[in-house]
Amino acid sequence: MACDQVFVETYTSKMAGGSMGRLGEMLDKKLVFLGRDEVEKGEAVLDAAKNHFVCLLVPGDPMSATTHVDLRLRARELQIETEVIGGVSALTSVPAMLGLQTYKFGRTVTIPFQQPNFKPTSFYEMALENFKAGLHTLCLLDIQSAEGKYMTANEGFDVLASVEKELNKDFIKPKLLVCVVARAGEKDCLARAGHFDEMRKRDFGLPLHSIVIPGKLHFLEAKALVELAGAPGEIL
Repeated sequence: MACDQVFVETYTSKMAGGSMGRLGEMLDKKLVFLGRDEVEKGEAVLDAAKNHFVCLLVPGDPMSATTHVDLRLRARELQIETEVIGGVSALTSVPAMLGLQTYKFGRTVTIPFQQPNFKPTSFYEMALENFKAGLHTLCLLDIQSAEGKYMTANEGFDVLASVEKELNKDFIKPKLLVCVVARAGEKDCLARAGHFDEMRKRDFGLPLHSIVIPGKLHFLEAKALVELAGAPGEIL
């Protein structure tokens, strides 16, 4: 690999499969791991890039996060040339595993870990707006990589149920159709669909997980959810 220095971003997602040790051996480079603050500040990457050929490895699609876009723009201001090599993103891989049409998705939301003094509801309200418009909602699940915490679909469902109890909008109901994709892009990727009360009790294995709340289904989408994700046949 031609890079003089290799940085690895560790907070927006999780590297699927393999090991960082093996990757370093393959590249014959020492990997420099960066947390959220270090990526957002960008100093380590940009300072190194002024005089050396460097790369920043990112799980998923690198330009799907605003932090990475900002970093690229700042490099441009410093007259540092950049090149982007695209990767697989949850924005496309999750709908694909379920057989749902990407153009029928509304705004993507993130379900956060609830804290004693931090219990936002905007993600629920956006998902409800999508649902009323007949659009699907991709729910990304919170990551706190510094603490090694990756929200599971079950935890995400618990948060949705908690907000429903608080707002009482009659949205998250026991028979609401919901979907889970676990470990998108990995060999053991799992796609499941079913009623909220039943899916909430399932074990989807190791993270990373994503939740999808379908809106109005095209008949091919409904068939795909039944055949590919085990959704109840009554949705056909």
